[in-house]
Parts: sequence; C-alpha cells; structure tokens
Amino acid sequence: MTNLASIMNVSQDAYNQLQTSAPGPKGALPLTSEMLKQWPSGNLFGLTQNVGMGWDPKKLLGQEILILGTQGGIKAEDGTPIALGYHSGHWEVDVLMKAAAEAINEQGNIPFAGFVSDPCDGRSQGTKGMFDSLPYRNDASIVIRRLIRSLPTRKAVIGVATCDKGLPAMMMGLAHMHDLPTVIIPGGVTLPPESGEDAGKIQTIGARYANGELTLREAAELGCRACATPGGGCQFLGTAASAQVVAEALGMAVPHSALAPSGQLIWKEMANQSVRAVTNAIAQNLTTKDIITDAAIRNAMTVHAAFGGSTNLLLHIPAIAHAAGCRVPDIRDWEAINQKVPRLVSALPNGPIDHPTVRVFLAGGVPEVMLHLRDLDLLEENVKTITGETLGDILAWWETSERRRLVHERLKADGIKPEDVIMNVEKARAIGMTSTITFPTGNIAPEGAIVKSTSIDPSMLDENGVYFHKGPVKVYTSEKAVITAIKNQQIAAKDIIALIGCGPSGTGMEETYQVTSALKHLSYGKYVTLITDGRFSGVSTGACIGHIGPEALADGPIGKLRNGDIIQVKIDCRNLQATIDFVGADGREFGALEGKKLLEARTVHPELRANQDLPDDTRLWAALQAASGGTWRGSIYDVDRIIEVIEKGMEKLKEEQKESSASSSM
Repeated sequence: MTNLASIMNVSQDAYNQLQTSAPGPKGALPLTSEMLKQWPSGNLFGLTQNVGMGWDPKKLLGQEILILGTQGGIKAEDGTPIALGYHSGHWEVDVLMKAAAEAINEQGNIPFAGFVSDPCDGRSQGTKGMFDSLPYRNDASIVIRRLIRSLPTRKAVIGVATCDKGLPAMMMGLAHMHDLPTVIIPGGVTLPPESGEDAGKIQTIGARYANGELTLREAAELGCRACATPGGGCQFLGTAASAQVVAEALGMAVPHSALAPSGQLIWKEMANQSVRAVTNAIAQNLTTKDIITDAAIRNAMTVHAAFGGSTNLLLHIPAIAHAAGCRVPDIRDWEAINQKVPRLVSALPNGPIDHPTVRVFLAGGVPEVMLHLRDLDLLEENVKTITGETLGDILAWWETSERRRLVHERLKADGIKPEDVIMNVEKARAIGMTSTITFPTGNIAPEGAIVKSTSIDPSMLDENGVYFHKGPVKVYTSEKAVITAIKNQQIAAKDIIALIGCGPSGTGMEETYQVTSALKHLSYGKYVTLITDGRFSGVSTGACIGHIGPEALADGPIGKLRNGDIIQVKIDCRNLQATIDFVGADGREFGALEGKKLLEARTVHPELRANQDLPDDTRLWAALQAASGGTWRGSIYDVDRIIEVIEKGMEKLKEEQKESSASSSM
C-alpha cells in the first residue's frame, strides 16, 4: 500500500479547484432556418464543438481546411524538448502546421488539424522495429484517409510531412482524395555539421569501429553532431529527400519547396504559399484528380531518375499512382525511363561530389532539374499543378525569377557554383555520371531486381562502364548474421554475400541499410557484392542488388543458394543492363540455363524461415500486398483483388468441408 499511496498522491489544490459545471461559450451559433432543416446533425453538432474548443462563433462560416501532419514529440514554448519525437524529420512539422493554420485564419477560413506521426528507419535499423517500417506506410495512409473522411465539411486538405514513411503515406492518402483540392508541404532537410559526417555515414560508426577504422572518441564526437539542426529529413538524397522531390514533381507541392532547410524563414513561408495555392484551387474547383494523372506520374519518375533518387520510390510511386486511380507503372516503365533520363544532380550519397541536400535546394532544386529535362524534351509540360498553372508555365517563371537568382547567389556565397550541383547533360556525362537504376535479371532473379548502378564506385568499372564479379557466395538468413560477420571481420574484399529471407514474408521487407552502409564506408566494401530479397535505404550505394523476386520464402531461387555456390554478377552501368546468375557448384562451373535447372531441382536453404519475431500485423500486410501484386506493384492493398482472393479461398474451403462431411458420413 505504501507504493500505491506514493503513486496516487496529488496536491490539495486538485480537489479544491474541482468544478462540476461551466458557463459555456458566449454568443450564439450563426444558424439559419435552412441550416436547421437541411444540415445533418453531425454538421450542426460540429459547430457546437468548434465553439466549445474556443473558436469565435462569429467566425464559424468560413471554409474549413484540414491540416494533417506527421508531427512527433512535445516541445516547450521556447522549443526545447519535453518529450522527444522518433526523429528530427517530424520535430519541426508543428511549426509549418501552425504557420499554415494562421494563414488560413487570416483569410477568414477555419483551420482544423490532425496528426498521424511516423517512425524513423534510421532508428529502427538492425532492430525488430524494422519489421514494421514498410507496412506502416499502408497503415498510416489508411488512417490519413479515414481522418479526412471523418471531417465531412472540409473543403481542402494540406498534408505536412518529411520522411521515409510519413511522406509517402501522406501522398498516398491525399492522392486517394480524387475530388478534393490537396497540397503537400514538404518538411525540408536538416543542415550538415560544419565539421563532421552526414546522417548517412554516421550510421556506420559501429562497423567502422569494430574494423579498427574509427576510434571510440571519434565515434562519440562525430555521432553527437551529425544532425546539426533539430528538424528536417537527412542531408542526402535518401528516401525522405527523394519523396519530397517526387511530391513537387507530381505537382502536389508548390514550386521550389522540396529540400528547403527546416526551421528557416524560406522554409516557413512555404506554409503561406501552400495555403494560397489550396484556397485558389478551391475557387477554381481544381482537385487532386486534375493534378495526379498518368502524365504527372511519368514526370515524377523522370525527375526521380534525374536526381538519382532512392530505390524505395519504386515502391512508393506505384502506390501513389494506384491511390490516384492512375495506371500503375511496372518494371518496363522504370527501365524505359532510366534508359533515357540522365542523372544531373551531384549530391550525397551518389556523388561524384557529395553535396548535401541544402545545396541542391540552393542550386534550384526540382524546377532547376526540370529546366534541363525540358530542354531534353523529357517532360510533359501541359500537366496542371496545385498552383493552377501548368508545369510549362512554372518552368517559364522559374527561369527568369528573382527567387532563382537569389538562391543561386546564396550558394555562390559559400563558394559553390550551382552548375556544379545541378548540371546539364554534357557536364554530367563528362564527369562520369550515369543513369540511376538498373534492373538485373537472371536465374537468381527471374522476376527482376534493383541495383542503384549510378552509385557503384567508378574504380570498380572497366573501360566500358561494366561491373563484373564472379566467385563463391556466403549465404546468410538474417541481417543480424551479416552485420555480425562484418563486425567480426568475417567478410573480406571480393566476397559475394547473399542475404535471403528478407522479403515481405520474412521480415516485412526490412531495409538492410545497416549492412549496405557498412559496405559503403568500410575501406574494403567497394570490392564486396550483396544480393538480397530485402530492400535498401535511399542512401545505399555500391554493388548492392535488392528487391530480388520471387522472394526466398515464395519459392524464389535465391532461397536455394548454398555457401560456396558460384555467382556471376554483371552490371553495365552505361547501357543499364545486368544479370545475376548461379553458374557453379561443387567445383564445377556451368552456364546460366543449367544453373536454372539445378536451382529448380533444389530444396530451400535449411535455415530459411520467416523471422520468429515477425508481428502478426506485418504477416497480414505481407499476405495482403502479395495478393495485390507484391512489391513490383508498390506493396499496395488492391481491395478488389484481395476480396476476389478471399472469396475464392472461402469457396474452396466450403468445397473441402463438403467433401470432408461426405467422406465422414460414408
């Protein structure tokens, strides 16, 4: 009882100040006879709730605009943390939301706000939390849609989000609102430290220390200052930054909004710009279905390729297209775009010069890249944007705008030329920049795979731009086993690693950046090849081949590999052609066709199984996305296909029950 008394102790004032009634808000609701006769009770009660929260009854008849954000954490009035968020990417989202709400109020309209926060892939790397990462995107998108529908009087929706899962989920949620005006406000990026490492490289301090490439003091000091400012996504073109770029390229965000430095005035002003854009869209009856079209999706894919964006967007863009009711791009569409679109942005993590994302913003960001793509006739300029203007009109404005001149001048003040960050195609090719993604096939990946070929170390390519690696494979059935091997110096230069069982059914398609980042930043890592049915962080580089399909646990050939099997990897980084094949075993080498037959005859790896800690929620997600077409359709929930599968399964069960009853009665 002593503990209970301590736990339940409160001050006497808590009892003295107890009230059992209150006078209620002053004034009267601005009701009319028509409203009382025609409005549903929910709309009328909504007015009562609004004034109950302190809204002035005289201001109740403006347009209602919903702001949804991914805010995390709790801050004091001076901005210091009371409770931490999951990551810096949603730490300052509330500032943008507040600025947007104030702008809506100033217009005489009524802002509403709701929150659907998001996890951090960096924080969950190498942990069980990663099993929830990709599935969370679908869940958050569902909640976002439910929240939008639950405010039936809203006239438009503003989504404020920044990072790897929250922003794709927000885009999916808003894309599904076909008949509403919607706008995305990207949450921006954090600044790099004046002296230190970026947030991608810093995630390798454990592996580098274990391999004797970093001291304990260096690890501690570098780790302390990598996130130099408290808000925004990471400083590289990973999934967060790539998703911001895609939001703007789709026309869902105002021009030159992606990658703005979080917390600064130019970033905060995006809230005012976005409010003006969405209220203008209400007046013009410009809705989401007018903006997210098949052409807009193609533009987004094109811009993604030009930036050298994260391979995770190959999961997210198809999901956005599906939500918008557009044609879902397939692997052939991705191949075609990456074949013809040059990479034009030199930035972290792809280089060759590792500029942080804030420099990409100052160099002109998305509209600057689009100017070059326009000149190459690679964009569809007639698409509408949330501004109400076409993409062609926006690019014409940007080309001669004062904003463009001023941000370029700011970058030059740091001694950086804008054209050294965002280049024309001639300059990009002259310094060896290649197109972004290659899609390997072969007897290990009959459905295909992904490699960010543009980021393979140039020193590993021959004179024709080809990466070639043949040798015995080391097979691991968990990411933990691989990272343990790396830290114990059991991985060496010229090794080939197969990490199997990391697809949707095994781990929720975990992001294996803990492994790929170690290979990037260890001195011998560029000589190692990794193949997996898992996925990678947007900052992953090198000869890391992921998304291999079918996944191991769906009877994919990768799940039948054994230690010592001879694997041959060939990646043509210029022509974007690649193969990964099983070509030898038991001291004998053979061709890819014979390798295919041998794999078909094999049983799966004896240690292959779904992770024992895989949550039921993720198991359900894996089944639903598999029924919907799997990862190559963006791990979506295709409701019609899921219902069809369930109905056919139930019919089959009924037939089996009838057969069982008939046999038991005989």
